[in-house]
Amino acid sequence: MKLKSDFLWGGALAANQCEGAWQEDGRLPASADFLPDAAHGRWNAMLHPGNILETRYDYYPSREAIDFYHRYKEDIRLLAESGIKALRLSISWTRIYPTGEENAPNEDGLRFYEELFTECRRYGIEPVVTLCHFDVPEALIRKYGAWADRRLIALYEKYAATVFDRYRNLVKYWMTFNEINMITHIPYLGGGLLVDKDDPEFNQIVYNAAHNQLVASACAVRIGKKINPNFRIGCMMAAGSFYPYSCNPNDVMEARISNNKNYIFPDVQLNGCYSGFARNYFAKLGITLDEQPGDDELLAQNTCDFLGFSYYSSRLISTDPEHLKNVADGNAITTLRNPYLQITKWGRQIDPVGLRVTMNDLYDRYHKPLFIVENGLGVEDTLEVDGSVHDPYRVEYLDAHITQMKKAVLEDGIPCMGYLVWGIIDLVSAGGGEMDKRYGLVYVNKHNDGTGDLARYKKDSFGWYAQKIREECYE
Repeated sequence: MKLKSDFLWGGALAANQCEGAWQEDGRLPASADFLPDAAHGRWNAMLHPGNILETRYDYYPSREAIDFYHRYKEDIRLLAESGIKALRLSISWTRIYPTGEENAPNEDGLRFYEELFTECRRYGIEPVVTLCHFDVPEALIRKYGAWADRRLIALYEKYAATVFDRYRNLVKYWMTFNEINMITHIPYLGGGLLVDKDDPEFNQIVYNAAHNQLVASACAVRIGKKINPNFRIGCMMAAGSFYPYSCNPNDVMEARISNNKNYIFPDVQLNGCYSGFARNYFAKLGITLDEQPGDDELLAQNTCDFLGFSYYSSRLISTDPEHLKNVADGNAITTLRNPYLQITKWGRQIDPVGLRVTMNDLYDRYHKPLFIVENGLGVEDTLEVDGSVHDPYRVEYLDAHITQMKKAVLEDGIPCMGYLVWGIIDLVSAGGGEMDKRYGLVYVNKHNDGTGDLARYKKDSFGWYAQKIREECYE
């Protein structure tokens, strides 16, 4: 059986990981522009940012990235050969409002995205646009401490209103924040917060900043629906259900608690209020949110239309001290090593069935359409002398996940709007700042040290995905 004809098969990219051109056409620096590569301690810089805006590193991978800013026309033309129906992109806030506080937007930035979205539509590709994808203007970090300050809400709403109005006839699908729950794990990347993981006020600062983002998200929904009632505006989370390590009831309960923590923010964005679990959790941690009059009504009346989510792996948790010793590097979210799963060099445990489990968990909780806006395999690829890249491991990974996604839709009855391969073109990894951790179906000739001519080469997985889309859509 096939999915519905309007299912959005496609891929995903993010401005700070692909565009480059970090100081061109009026753009000013943003949070990701100050993150070094893995060799210079990127993870440590995110977890212990200190005075990161003043620290000098040898190499900042986001500043050139894969130069999508200058190459987007050839890249869109290339991707169109695969037959994709949708391309997730994000807007760089500082291309539109360079400091975040200008009275008038930057016309060069507005024009760039207008041309980018128009180019997508020229090839029949639906843009799926994230307003804020790990992106905070440097000036707002310096002046306000980024999302720690409620004043960012009004600035974000102004930015959202500007792009909603400009692209009201070019973009239908929007998401307000990328992986909003990641602010509690990597707060500099998720919210531009200069807070140390070891700071005794860490939880207070991070959850209050997250509340500001949630209010801003609701403001964006409100203004977006006024500008174009046909907009579909979603939220987006880093998903992957926690499994209990065993049938010990303590393990089962610990998994439930871990999942509840992960759902705190989409609970607000989709249900319109904090859960009872969240309120009790905040009280337990001594967190007092800076909630202002009108916040509750705003959140309740401006919920999102769908839940976009990334899925790379399931998670595993236990209360047994012996089991807790066997931790896998879960890319920001700690997980135990699952003995039934293969694991990548970067600590991702491969669990296609976990995608189906996660989809069931999310739909059972929210009863709103799901949208898989990130799924992919980050591994090292080899460019052969003839320009070919043989990646059967990626084909196997994607095929297995698509199979489970289809089972969730066709057998479990879960509405799903689309499936987007993350990093459909190789790009800078968000966590490690690496190029050699490649997700793409298109190889970009650039390496961890910044060398390479940026030439693009189709991998074997590109042809496979094109055939998969043809089979699903036409045959």
